[in-house]
Amino acid sequence: MQTNNLTKKVIIALLLGAIVGLLLNLFAPDVFEVLNTYVFVPVGQIFIALISMLVVPLVFISIILGTAGLGDPSKLGRIGIKTILFFLVTTTIAITIALGLAALIQPGEAGEFDLEGATYEAAEAPPVADTLLGIIPRNPLAALTDGNMLQIIVFAVFVGLALAALRERTQGILNLVEQGNDVMIYLVSLVMRFAPYGTFALIATAIGSQGLSAIKAMGAYMFVVVLGLLIHAAFTYGGTVAFLAKKNPIWFFKTFAPAMSIAFSTSSSSATLPVSMDVAQKKLGVPKPISSFVQPLGATINMDGTAIMQGVATLFIAQAYGSDLSMAALITVVLTAVLASIGTAGVPGVGLIMLAMVLTSVDLPVAGIGLVLGIDRLLDMTRTAVNITGDAACALYVAETEDRRETRVQEKEAEAAY
Repeated sequence: MQTNNLTKKVIIALLLGAIVGLLLNLFAPDVFEVLNTYVFVPVGQIFIALISMLVVPLVFISIILGTAGLGDPSKLGRIGIKTILFFLVTTTIAITIALGLAALIQPGEAGEFDLEGATYEAAEAPPVADTLLGIIPRNPLAALTDGNMLQIIVFAVFVGLALAALRERTQGILNLVEQGNDVMIYLVSLVMRFAPYGTFALIATAIGSQGLSAIKAMGAYMFVVVLGLLIHAAFTYGGTVAFLAKKNPIWFFKTFAPAMSIAFSTSSSSATLPVSMDVAQKKLGVPKPISSFVQPLGATINMDGTAIMQGVATLFIAQAYGSDLSMAALITVVLTAVLASIGTAGVPGVGLIMLAMVLTSVDLPVAGIGLVLGIDRLLDMTRTAVNITGDAACALYVAETEDRRETRVQEKEAEAAY
């Protein structure tokens, strides 16, 4: 895959799609409806379907290879702890940034909102304990067919550990899995040739459906969410790359741009996974075993961008309804959002379900979600790009710390031998 050419084509497609969608919305809404129904939506859905088709086999194969490649169970445990702690800490930082910005800028005071027209039927999210207990699949084949990512990850880890323990006796199976990985990489490069067209169609649909009126009405809210996302990406992830991974943040963001652009257009961390892993391994230099473990797990449970939306939306709804949240309530928002980032993993519409949980925890009306529902699609694109960037930053950080640890161990062994 020629990453530089792909990046240019996708960025051009993003810009053209936004311009076409906006112009059609403003000057030819009837034409937009026809084009959207028969061109934009089908092309966009075909693109998402093509890359979604690769996600389950890619995750399954990648994690088996990653776990088998790590070999030592203690190393797998160490990497797992680093990864989960990173996601929990950065999610806490993300929602704290969001609450601070929303309290400072107060987007809910920016205008009059139709509170009576704000309606939303809350779907019930599973408790955290149920999700944690349900990560072990009773039927691995059912988990694969249902696309239950947490269960797929757990089963693949067990298979990888078995292959590592039975190395000589299962070499044929390991070779087959490696060949399967080669096939998946080829298919990813093949599907990505369609990326610019899919991106154009998805952005044209998103912008054309919203138009300027919705954007203007919710301008303050959108501004605060996007500002929070930018601050979190620049300082939290940039800081991770600079101080923990000892790399140049500008190099990191520039190199990872192709995956970010695909995430922006698809609004799906899982659908972007084939591209984000490809870029992390080939361009960022993250070893395949670490990338294969960290990034699929991050695509499942890391929701920093969603946490920022929740923090801003909670204060925005509270301000719109004239409700003051105490410090205890704000702490409750932080804790609920962080726990929910794991507890609602894999649930469709996860961002809004998590927001409903947060609002309920501080006695705000869940119907207030209706205020932000209209423009959530546009913000979902941005926060998905931030989410997968966090996964890559974590993978880079884990890779570099593991590399430094192995270097120290080798130096001690050399000194002892000397």
